[in-house]
Amino acid sequence: MTDKLKPLREQIDAIDAQILDLLNRRAKVAQEVGHVKAETMAPVFRPEREAQVLRGVAERNPGPMGNHEVQTIFREIMSACRALEKRVTVAFLGPSGTFSEQAVYQQFGSAVEGLPCASIDEVFRATEAGTADFGVVPVENSSEGAINRTLDLMLQTSLIISGEVSIAVHHSLMTKTGNMDGVQTICAHSQALAQCQVWLNLNYPNIERRAVASNAEAARMAGDDATIAAIASEMAGEQYKLGVVKGHIQDDPHNRTRFAIVGHLQTNPSGKDQTSIVLAVPNKAGAVYQLLAPLAKHGVSMTRFESRPARVGTWEYYFYVDIEGHVHNDAVAKALAELQDNAAFFKVLGSYPVSLS
Repeated sequence: MTDKLKPLREQIDAIDAQILDLLNRRAKVAQEVGHVKAETMAPVFRPEREAQVLRGVAERNPGPMGNHEVQTIFREIMSACRALEKRVTVAFLGPSGTFSEQAVYQQFGSAVEGLPCASIDEVFRATEAGTADFGVVPVENSSEGAINRTLDLMLQTSLIISGEVSIAVHHSLMTKTGNMDGVQTICAHSQALAQCQVWLNLNYPNIERRAVASNAEAARMAGDDATIAAIASEMAGEQYKLGVVKGHIQDDPHNRTRFAIVGHLQTNPSGKDQTSIVLAVPNKAGAVYQLLAPLAKHGVSMTRFESRPARVGTWEYYFYVDIEGHVHNDAVAKALAELQDNAAFFKVLGSYPVSLS
């Protein structure tokens, strides 16, 4: 066996040496790019460029490695090269171990400075103030719908959406001991409690449920108190040394959460983009239909439509709309110009590359 493995290992060692040489050659070119960017005051992180690279490697990938694995490797390469120019700071809903933090690394790679925040409001404040270069905030969940606080803040903020990332959300029930002996309370974010409601009703209907600021906060609490069980990611459980009572307890096995990347950066077209807008209409019959007619007229597809109370009058609403394409695309630009003319309120939240996942 050893005789058969030796030449194969020698091949791997030789290939690894070539990979190392190529990685450092790439890093040197990235440093030159950084010098050019510094001279022109161009941003370090260009989500549209990175999306193009990741799509490109998937299109050219001959296997046997899967596209997801190849893209993960290249995302980390770009993250490490980007850090040679500047280490980007990204705010997220903390503490460490949340799905929001997972979304940070899935979008930016691991060579970033994470800034955990106590609330979604604080993520916006830190990014607006420049304490963080970008913020990552949850927008919607496939089971529970829109994250209303994020939508409300997007209406008010000066920040722009410059990217999105979608992650699979798998919830685990965890305790300090790995069992439910003596547990009096199950803690999690309100969204997680809702996403696991059916399972909890079947298995622990008589145990109190308490909503807390985040799932990671619930994991921290469970790590300090054996009478508390937490619903959180296994990453959070590992961080706070919890034992898994039961994994994958979410009611929807395909449960996903979509996150927005917010900051001051306006992206250029990447070739596969989405634009988010928010609208309000005059309070009259047929107003919404008439308002959205320019999308059909110019052949622009709408992928999401969400309403939120305007809170300024009776039965008045803001409408959050996602459409295919970038604001620099001719058809999208014409449709948005007509929408703006007809709307009582109009705001472009951002144009950005569509999530790869």
